[in-house]
Amino acid sequence: MPGENLSRDEARERAALLSVDGYDVSLDLRSAVGDGPGDGVRTFRSVTTIRFRCAEPGATSFADLIAPSVTAISLNGKDLDPGAVFDGCRILLEDLGDDNELVVDAQCAYSRTGEGLHRFVDPEDGEVYLYTQYEPADSRRVFANFEQPDLKAPFRFEVRAPEGWVAWSNGVGELHDGVWRFAETRPISTYITAIVAGPYHYVTDSYSRTFDDGTTLEIPLGALCRKGLARHFDADDVFLVTKQGLDFFHDHFDYPYPFGKYDQAFVPEYNLGAMENPGCVTFREEFIFRGKVTQASYERRANVILHEMAHMWFGDLVTMEWWDDLWLKESFADFMGTFSAAEATRFAGAWTTFANNRKAWAYRADQLPSTHPITADIRDLEDAKLNFDGITYAKGASVLKQLVAYVGRDAFLEGARRYFKRNAYGNTRLGDLLSVLEETSGRDMAAWSRAWLQTAGVNSLTPQVLLGSEGRIDELAVLQEAAESHPELRPHRVAVGLYRRSSEGALERYARAEVDVDGPRTVVAELAGAEAPELVLVNDDDLTYCKIRFDEGSLATLRERLGEISDPLARALCWSALWNLTRDALMPARDFIDLVLRFAGRESDIGVLQMLHAWANSALTHYATPEWRDVGGQLLAEGALRELRQAEPGSQHQLTWARFFAAVASGEAELGLLRDLLEGTAKIDGLEMDQELRWAFLEPLASHGVADEAALSAELARDDTASGKRHQVRCLAARPSAAVKAQAWAAVVESDALSNALVEATIAGFAQPSQRGLGAPYVAKYFSVIERVWEERSIQIAMDVVKGLFPSLQDSQATLSATDAWLSEHEGAASALRRLVLEARDDLARALRAQACDVAAAG
Repeated sequence: MPGENLSRDEARERAALLSVDGYDVSLDLRSAVGDGPGDGVRTFRSVTTIRFRCAEPGATSFADLIAPSVTAISLNGKDLDPGAVFDGCRILLEDLGDDNELVVDAQCAYSRTGEGLHRFVDPEDGEVYLYTQYEPADSRRVFANFEQPDLKAPFRFEVRAPEGWVAWSNGVGELHDGVWRFAETRPISTYITAIVAGPYHYVTDSYSRTFDDGTTLEIPLGALCRKGLARHFDADDVFLVTKQGLDFFHDHFDYPYPFGKYDQAFVPEYNLGAMENPGCVTFREEFIFRGKVTQASYERRANVILHEMAHMWFGDLVTMEWWDDLWLKESFADFMGTFSAAEATRFAGAWTTFANNRKAWAYRADQLPSTHPITADIRDLEDAKLNFDGITYAKGASVLKQLVAYVGRDAFLEGARRYFKRNAYGNTRLGDLLSVLEETSGRDMAAWSRAWLQTAGVNSLTPQVLLGSEGRIDELAVLQEAAESHPELRPHRVAVGLYRRSSEGALERYARAEVDVDGPRTVVAELAGAEAPELVLVNDDDLTYCKIRFDEGSLATLRERLGEISDPLARALCWSALWNLTRDALMPARDFIDLVLRFAGRESDIGVLQMLHAWANSALTHYATPEWRDVGGQLLAEGALRELRQAEPGSQHQLTWARFFAAVASGEAELGLLRDLLEGTAKIDGLEMDQELRWAFLEPLASHGVADEAALSAELARDDTASGKRHQVRCLAARPSAAVKAQAWAAVVESDALSNALVEATIAGFAQPSQRGLGAPYVAKYFSVIERVWEERSIQIAMDVVKGLFPSLQDSQATLSATDAWLSEHEGAASALRRLVLEARDDLARALRAQACDVAAAG
């Protein structure tokens, strides 16, 4: 990997020297089908012509290409010796002229890791499917280029594909004499170019919009997936959300969609949620639901569709100059995905999901030792790869929500409109956006940026209530704190809500005030004289990004009446705050689990309920004292089964409780019920045992030794699909056997034979909370191999191995010491690798602190 890295300094130097006029890329993908070569490396021919200018004639630069071999290279009509100028990653370009033409004829490799041009063989029917994934810098695995976001250019692609295939790219394609030729793109960055090819199932629709000036925009729409998933593909709903999103962004951005057609490809073995390639967006195919799912899954898909659509403007039309300003696209897309979902689709409660789910990712990331400002210091591509994180996405989106509250909605949207028009098809930095927001809002954006974008860490806001003699508020203040490591106190525009029981018994808000919190203590003068509250909720309506704390009276109210809060968003904010208290070792894990057992059954928002299940399971696995885990697990299993039986038959709540019951089942009776439900000898009214739920029940049975290899093979025969294979591999690795663990470890660590999806499945099954003893021998093994894995494997697979196999279940001081020893002895290891280990170490230390808190609660 180090040889494939590109530094920010190198990119800046090359951008100052070169400007690109256009690319012609010809790919011959006919080798994708049929028997591969004997050495196992399957390649395709890639011929690239790049026309570019040089500001300093006679200068030297380089082009990027990662390929097994290069057949020919010519620069300005002169043939170059590939052995002399190509080192496997870069092509040396010497004595450049004013105007230049580079032609590279290479043999590039199909990928099995989801990076570059990924090749997937469907086990169901043997069909081959291809797609590309490049961000941040993997287009160089498919064609020669200048791989950095600020060297934009128009692209013309052509593809020779096997007979019967269809190919898609960013532009409209037509088949001529066996070659798919695509319309030239507008100037775009290399990382958002795309190719999808294969016998995909393809559905079409169209979008039309007439603007105030009388002009009409017609956008051809397409949606595609593997043939094996066609029977599950609800393309109509995908198109519905797509059209709603296009209407929303046209209403608010005043800049028509600029990239012609809009195809959305749902592809197999995808590493990400989705990717915003203009005109050819790619998604993980798990967004096509093979079984019954809750509305939370449809909301998540809609949010991703809208997130990627927002990128057509924030990221594709206007692109950051370098990955330091990744937030200029990801934070905005994350914010706009929720903003548009809440206002333009059936998912009106999207901000509740954001507050409870998305921000939890940000809070975790912002308390890691690797936390960074939203505008990060990205030294190279390895740094960039790791910064697609909770800070860049979810914290950035949260801060933008705060920005809207700070400058006003109209000023924010007008700033966006001016930003697009001034910088269309160009590249920008932080200052370019701040300048237009200053124009439209009249606010000092430099001070706001210093506080919110250029510092790290999360503040805590706590109410302080002083009551007078007549039971009314004498003074209410908001106290702001920051961690010692990141002491910045920020300006927060917050709403403070006061809650008490209504005549019907619900906890409802009876007073609210907005205030600018600035400094360690801010008095909320508007609430003086109000009747005494039972609950004070700082950051009501979730306007800012902070950790909410409670005064003693409010916390006591939540312990007794949490389920009675009538407003879903307020309730979600309280749950999130209680989870942060648990993570911060301020609330015992068993207390949080008790709250879930008492109040989660009354939760109406299905996305919040699913998050509570995940948190409760995490509290039991990582934060509860080991001596209490069996008791806590039994309590959760009993509670889940009780709620499962009480849920409305056939409802999404019933399905959610069924999945949670499977996740926490460990006793003989619970496992027996799962087995009987699978075999059909037991039934719960309304619970449909579709294939996805069958696999969800099989994993705990496999991990506890109830379902053996024969049972898993039989289930695969029932579901002989790509999805079924992934489930089977995960369940096989979950079995409680030392030999099984050794086999799974070898398959992931010592071999590169598995595809990215099967690596992910094997890792997911390897470590089971009920098998801590089986994992103990792998602590030393982990630290002995991770540096080699980082050097030898692709960065995506290396990240999966380093993060996924960290021995977090070996939660002891000894494991913490082993981690510290590795960090101390490997100060020269790749910074991205060290970051991953430091993050895992921090999670482990947090777990040990939480366990100490839980021990104290036990007395």
